[in-house]
Amino acid sequence: MTFQDELAAAREAAARASDLLRREYENFTAIPDAPVTISTHADKASQELILAYLHDRFPADALCAEESTPAFDSIPKSGRRAWVVDPIDGTRGFAKKVGQFSVMIGFLVDGKPVVGVVAEPAQNRTTFASVGSGCWTHTGTAEPTRCHVSARGFSELVLVQSWARTGMSPKPVQALAPARVVETYSGGVKLAHVARGEADVYANTYEAFADWDICAGHLLVTEAGGTVTDLSGNPIVYQGENFKQTRGLIATNGPIHAEAVKRLAAV
Repeated sequence: MTFQDELAAAREAAARASDLLRREYENFTAIPDAPVTISTHADKASQELILAYLHDRFPADALCAEESTPAFDSIPKSGRRAWVVDPIDGTRGFAKKVGQFSVMIGFLVDGKPVVGVVAEPAQNRTTFASVGSGCWTHTGTAEPTRCHVSARGFSELVLVQSWARTGMSPKPVQALAPARVVETYSGGVKLAHVARGEADVYANTYEAFADWDICAGHLLVTEAGGTVTDLSGNPIVYQGENFKQTRGLIATNGPIHAEAVKRLAAV
């Protein structure tokens, strides 16, 4: 089963949310010092649009999302079939108006990602996947093209990570000694970079984050031929207590994965 109906619904919901966010973004006044915890009215509007669309299409499915939405708070947040939504992943990128944010819609069946969509409204680009059908990307109305992870090794390693403070050397940089570092907001954007072969590794070393920060992007990488685990090399587990992830994440092009896990553990 390739979940093509669910993928089509996720792509449509992401497209509608992207249209809304592009309008909001155009009129938004930049906040140069936007804090990590910032949430905007656009987050809530995007989430309500997405959840309403998905609930109309699949009324029996669970809905798990970042923001509290009173209209949908009575609906179960976990279950055998569960949608996992981040209405604006990388809200700081939106608030600062640097274009680095995404809409993330993932779909779990029995706790496993089977559909993932990461839409980047500012670039009008969408990267999407369903289990067994590969990972694809398109910009605007162009026909989708197949995504493949890179074949680079450590000598050419491209690391994608969050923006680091001036003078800081984050743990992945110390451990992996990349040839090049790409910095961006949004976990979804970072995972899409790996899936499209633009980067070779992304390591999320935060002590805690949430299912909606990674679910959609997780499947992009694996369907593009890469590998995604926690920082110990174990499978990612979804729908835990409060939907929290506390074991980190590493996504790679595959061949470098075991060694990358080993190097990160040594730092």
